[in-house]
Amino acid sequence: MSVSEPTLVCSPRARRITLTVRPSGEVRLTYPRFVSRERALAFLEEKRSWVERTVARVKARKSAYPQGSEEEQRAEIERLRRLAKEDLPPRVERLARQSGLHYTKLTIRAARTKWGSCSSQNSLSLSLFLMQLPEHLRDFVILHELCHTVHHNHSPRFHALLDRLVGGREKELNRELRGFTLR
Repeated sequence: MSVSEPTLVCSPRARRITLTVRPSGEVRLTYPRFVSRERALAFLEEKRSWVERTVARVKARKSAYPQGSEEEQRAEIERLRRLAKEDLPPRVERLARQSGLHYTKLTIRAARTKWGSCSSQNSLSLSLFLMQLPEHLRDFVILHELCHTVHHNHSPRFHALLDRLVGGREKELNRELRGFTLR
């Protein structure tokens, strides 16, 4: 396998063999206690082409997280925080008004795992790393979260609403957004 050595984890909680590729490109093979290490490795070998394609795709993603020394990263995060506080509140307000959707509060955080979220009280939280995305993807993430103020799930009705709000381009925009990562 041309990818780095996978991390093998025998987990008492696992019910089946799973393969994951982390944003760093690390391959993780998790298997239950009742499966032998040899069987787990055979599974990995069966999935070799999937792993190689996935690692290549993950490495091709553009990181929205700042690179460089710790000091440079901190300075860049503060710069992004200032930009986000200027850009995101009026952008959210405009998109909410245009779409007719209502939120209760907006918080901007340095979230590294999600672009945004919506609470059960319709409070939005957005990652300041959205500022690393093109404007149309920022709008897409915001509209996604605003749609959660109506449908607090990813049901077909949620996707229909989002697709309507983005002019039938939900799948296309989702694909483009997957080209970026927060780590």
